[in-house]
Amino acid sequence: GAFTLYLTEFLKIPVSTTHTITGAIIGVGSVKRLSAVRWGVTRKLLVAWILTIPVSALIAATVYFTAGKFLYF
Repeated sequence: GAFTLYLTEFLKIPVSTTHTITGAIIGVGSVKRLSAVRWGVTRKLLVAWILTIPVSALIAATVYFTAGKFLYF
């Protein structure tokens, strides 16, 4: 986890510490044995991470256009 943060900082790549720590936990668990990782939970995390930005954008657009009907800005 720490190495990933140092590397991405050196390369000036933005990275979420939450994603890094989660990846480190999955990595350590899979080194012990693959069955030590709860892959169902891992899959749900990945889907949530992938859907976060598009769903947030959709909600923001809905609020923006709905508010635009009532407010002038």
